[in-house]
Parts: sequence; structure tokens; C-alpha cells
Amino acid sequence: MQKQMIISVMSKDRPGIVANITGAIYRLGGDVADLNQTVLCGYLTMILSATFDPEVTREDLLAAISHIKTDCRFEVSIKEPGPAEPATQLAPPEESYILTVQGPNKAGIVHGVSQFCFERNINILDLATSLRNSQYTMALQLDLRGCTLSIDQLQKDLTDYAASTDLTVMIQHNDIFQVTNEVALH
Repeated sequence: MQKQMIISVMSKDRPGIVANITGAIYRLGGDVADLNQTVLCGYLTMILSATFDPEVTREDLLAAISHIKTDCRFEVSIKEPGPAEPATQLAPPEESYILTVQGPNKAGIVHGVSQFCFERNINILDLATSLRNSQYTMALQLDLRGCTLSIDQLQKDLTDYAASTDLTVMIQHNDIFQVTNEVALH
């Protein structure tokens, strides 16, 4: 049975980091399942899930990464969650929603929106923010399976929240978001 490891890497950004890290995994016989990476303020952060043969240890992986020839130091954290859960439990829920938030920048926007979700037992699956020209933008992928409110009541609560915080807030089903934001490459 394969062993799963969740690997988190942070480093000063430069070309080739993803190739370096995935190469170390590959050389150990690992298979990358999921990977998410971004660059923020000149630093690359990456989190990925990989499976390995049972004899591969955290120490083996740390050693492989530490032997990468680079001027940048990698900060690495590795977690072994234990036996993999069935894939159906690991996949995002079919009923996920996208929440977008925009408004003038001010302290506490991320806290306020995340607290709003927490108080309604809404799990944030993914979150991205950006600040441009004093305008703050957030996009969140939400799992509403634990929320006891109807979507209509949630929409009303969001409307009230938006009015009280001077933010523009919109929620839509993930499928609708994907279709309306698809980029055509032809």
C-alpha cells in the first residue's frame, strides 16, 4: 500500500523550484497527486501531495530536497496523514460555491469574511486575495455541506454583511463561476 505525504515548501522565488522539488520526489519513486503554488512578495510557497512506496521516509525526502543545488534555502515541512481515505472523501464537494469580495482596502477584511463563514459552519476550501490601487479582492471556494442555512438565507446574510462593511459580495455555484469565467484559448 502506498504512503501519502503532504509537503510544504517555501523559498525565495527563482525559476526551477517546482522542477527541483518534483524531481526529488520523482527520484524517490514518488507520484505527485495535487500541487498548489504561488509567489507572494518574491517568495514561492508550494504545497503538494505525493504518494511513495512504504519504505520511503520523511527523512529520505528531506535529504533528497536538501541535496538540491541552489542558492536559495528551502523551508520544508512534511506531514504523513496516515492511510489514505477513499478518493470520494478527498475530492471537493459537488456543491461548492465561489464567494467573491471586493472593496476599498482596510484592516480586517480577511478576518471578517472568514469569521462570517466560521459562524455559519462554512468551510473555506481555497482562498486568494489581491490588493491593487487600494482595492482589495478576495475569491473563496466554499464547502456549504456543514451550513444549516438555506442558500436564500445565506444570500440575505451576505447582503446584510456587504452593506455593513462597504464591500461588494457575490456568491455563486462553482459550476456557474467556472462557465462564466472560462478563458477561451482559441
